Amino acid sequence: METRLIGRGILAGAVGGLLAFLFARVFAEPQIQAAIDYESGRDAAQGALDKAAGLGAAPEMPEIFSRTIQANIGIGVGMIVFGTAMGALFAVVYAISLGRVGNVRPRALALLVAGAGFLAFYLVPFLKYPANPPAIGHEETIGTRSGLYLTMVLASVVFLWLAVIAGQRLRPRFGTWNATLLAGAGFAAAIGIVMAVLPALGELSYNVKEFGHRATETPLPLKDGNGTIVFPGFDADVLASFRLYSVGAQLILWTAIGLIFAPLADRLLTAAKTPAPAEAPVTV
Repeated sequence: METRLIGRGILAGAVGGLLAFLFARVFAEPQIQAAIDYESGRDAAQGALDKAAGLGAAPEMPEIFSRTIQANIGIGVGMIVFGTAMGALFAVVYAISLGRVGNVRPRALALLVAGAGFLAFYLVPFLKYPANPPAIGHEETIGTRSGLYLTMVLASVVFLWLAVIAGQRLRPRFGTWNATLLAGAGFAAAIGIVMAVLPALGELSYNVKEFGHRATETPLPLKDGNGTIVFPGFDADVLASFRLYSVGAQLILWTAIGLIFAPLADRLLTAAKTPAPAEAPVTV
């Protein structure tokens, strides 16, 4: 049973990843291209400043894959593979949750697990460390940023699971509605403490040393030695649009996983509960 549920989760995740890619290709990719164009323009302006100051030019990195391949095959394969992995994980959580979260129908449970996956794996970590397009972020902080984001994901998943357990234990005493509110409040408080403790990206040691105390790594205007702006800061509209479309792509992915998996799991579980017809007696 569990193996067949995971197979259906993988299928739902692959389809969800494909749908998320189609959305991102239409809406998010132009924002990515705008960020790449900004990065190229800023690098050229920085190179001109360095040349005027008598500094050597930074070596150009060779382009392994063209932008066409990156924007289509690269992102497409990546999102489908990610969706497949999330679909398999979703199915495992679904199988564990069956019969352990109260009298919830299979289809409704699929939607609840999908919603929890979107919340824990993306939306809550996004609130602390939102997605950024190219040109935002420094190479020197990649490792630290990745570790902080994974910490947020882990904390979100663990605290949400504990909230579900707490809600189940509180339900006999407080009722379903009040137990859900109490568990949700506990989750919000716990994850809020984690967010408050973890540093803002602009407060990482390298960023403070190079740029002072800031909230983010979003590039500020580039200035010459006289303080004259020679290249603008990153476009806030591009950043906001990219983040909005990132949330949209993830919402499509998890919604598709829930909606596709729900009827597949329902039919599988219903068939498993239906007793096989008795064989007719053999007459001689």
